[in-house]
Amino acid sequence: MSEPPAKGGPPRERAGDSTRAVHGGEREHPHSDAVTTPIYQTSTFWFRDSAELRDYQEGRTRRDEYGRYSNPTWRAVERKLCELEGAEQAVLFASGMCAATTLFLELLPRGSHLIVTSDCYRRTRQFIRQYLTKLDVETTVIDPADTKQLADAIRDTTRLFFTESPTNPYLRVIDVAEAARVAHARGVGVVIDSTFASPMNHRALADGADLVIHSATKYLGGHNDLLCGVVLGSAEQVAPIRAAVGLPGGIPDAHSAYLLLRGLKTLALRMQRHNANGLRVAGFLEEHPRIRRVWYPGLASHPDHAIASRTLAGFGGVVTFEVDTDLEGCMRFIDACRIPYIAPSLGGVESLVEMPVLMSFWDVEPAARQELGITDSLVRLSCGIEDADDLVADLEQALRRV
Repeated sequence: MSEPPAKGGPPRERAGDSTRAVHGGEREHPHSDAVTTPIYQTSTFWFRDSAELRDYQEGRTRRDEYGRYSNPTWRAVERKLCELEGAEQAVLFASGMCAATTLFLELLPRGSHLIVTSDCYRRTRQFIRQYLTKLDVETTVIDPADTKQLADAIRDTTRLFFTESPTNPYLRVIDVAEAARVAHARGVGVVIDSTFASPMNHRALADGADLVIHSATKYLGGHNDLLCGVVLGSAEQVAPIRAAVGLPGGIPDAHSAYLLLRGLKTLALRMQRHNANGLRVAGFLEEHPRIRRVWYPGLASHPDHAIASRTLAGFGGVVTFEVDTDLEGCMRFIDACRIPYIAPSLGGVESLVEMPVLMSFWDVEPAARQELGITDSLVRLSCGIEDADDLVADLEQALRRV
């Protein structure tokens, strides 16, 4: 049963995406009639008397105590994200990586086993390799879309199956419902990093995932001006993550939470444009003679197009492609682009473009890069919300420089 609307808010079971994005979680901030949630710029919160403190410690009152444990501004963000993702609880972090690493450390005991997919953010793989191995956590890497490999990889010590969907950088799409069926049959939890989808394109919890992670720095914030991360799920699944967050202290500041809250209000509108621009640009690139291949789940040529068409509401603004040239030629193409900034990240209103070989893998030996599929002419373009005609025209003129 849905909760009654607060102060005239829309009933949750009837509210659309934009209504939830604008109003979700924001009619509950105390001591203020402000339309926008205030920035609670404080490190600590005072108690009126010792009896109030005792009531708080015994769970009879719900309030804030200290800024490493909670803050009204970022609690409003958590409520809004719960409404958008269809979750019972959410925990906000200082970054997406902080959300992922805290989850791993809390849910993977020493000597346990983790399953991940081959196409995955490099820093996530780096944390698994450099830190989880110190806890004797073993890892098996499987193909993103192969649930038979998932079933074969499960051991008695397996605790989690972790994957992005869509993945980075090849935008592989997971059949989350089937993966959850296979994993849950053996008592294995399923964690989906849904950063590239956002709650507007996919709600993985509804398909059976136990927990969902977002780098809120990307689509959720949407303006390339903040760092945040979030873990969402049922109250039971999120409880150990929430209990852990205060100890390492990887929490967002109040101003970043306010910026995220503000960015979320336009998430549904922005994702419509990101989806439209991504599809338009991907289609243009696939037909261009100077492009070897395009990876975009909205194209029939993508290996997971059927899964994506069935499970996603939109295909996102990220397009990965390989230019028919060498390293120097690809650099000429990148430098000739006038609209996208040469920068890491994705999901903001400004288009961003990068060569993964230079941005993220330059310190990796060429042979190892090849094994990961990172070629010298691979490009990842995050389409912003500019006019699609302008993006296409800009890419056209830049490709003439190759």
